[in-house]
Amino acid sequence: MNSKILSCLLVAASLIAGCANNQGGGLTTTEKSALGAGALGAGLGAIIGSQSGNAGAGVAIGTAAGLLGGGLVGSQVEQQERSTMSQEERLRRQEEEIARQRRELEELRRQGGSDTYNRGGSSSGYQGYNNRNSGSNDQYY
Repeated sequence: MNSKILSCLLVAASLIAGCANNQGGGLTTTEKSALGAGALGAGLGAIIGSQSGNAGAGVAIGTAAGLLGGGLVGSQVEQQERSTMSQEERLRRQEEEIARQRRELEELRRQGGSDTYNRGGSSSGYQGYNNRNSGSNDQYY
């Protein structure tokens, strides 16, 4: 009886491990969760099935339930991880842009460009509405 349970567990573990996506060099969170829950389900199914006299059916049912439950939970965790990674990437890009703008401001300050802007002056000679001679009798219609 124990050898039958052990062989069922080994077959289930082999099938689960064979489904692993090796493109990234390892298992995804969903696959890890399904594998762990499937193995746990197979073990519990074997124990419960052996008590009722049908360990093979218990292993099969426990494995299927574990795979399904573990896969669902793992998928949710993986989706949250992707969302977090996406937010971190956006934050990193924003920080890079802020650093670039700070460097640009410092460069403008070194070149003296900000002094002209702060005094309201301009290299084109335009003085703006507020800088005109207030004593002028110019009337605009």
